[in-house]
Amino acid sequence: MSDKVPMTVLGKKMLDEELRRLMTVERPSVVKAIEIARGHGDLSENADYSAAKERQGFIEGRIQDINGKLARAQVIDPKSIRSEKIVFGATVELEEESGKCVTYSIVGVDEADIKAGKVGISSPIARALIGKTEGDEAIVQAPKGQVHYTVMSVRYA
Repeated sequence: MSDKVPMTVLGKKMLDEELRRLMTVERPSVVKAIEIARGHGDLSENADYSAAKERQGFIEGRIQDINGKLARAQVIDPKSIRSEKIVFGATVELEEESGKCVTYSIVGVDEADIKAGKVGISSPIARALIGKTEGDEAIVQAPKGQVHYTVMSVRYA
């Protein structure tokens, strides 16, 4: 699994911060919760112990996941991109058939936040936009059917 994981500079920073929080705050606190729950006696019927062990499993899994992504990270600074075509890191202004304008930035999967206008590189809309230029039409297969967009502008900021 040596595939590169594209992410913006901000996306890498967010993962670094999450990893630091998991290792310095979450991990020690769950270890303490397990110790306290152990002190309550019979572990087979101890809901606090079970919940803490489950939380510990989640935290350790997430730490492994983040470490793997950071090891394979291909950090891309959108400001350094010079392209008229839409590629990872682009901020794209689109016009829907209805005339409504929307703006999306194409970011790493972990950075995606549709409410903030950030779509993950593997999302249907990003896949439909990659390679397009200003004036092109992009057709996105959405759950409600095909959505047609016209690319109004492409910028890298």
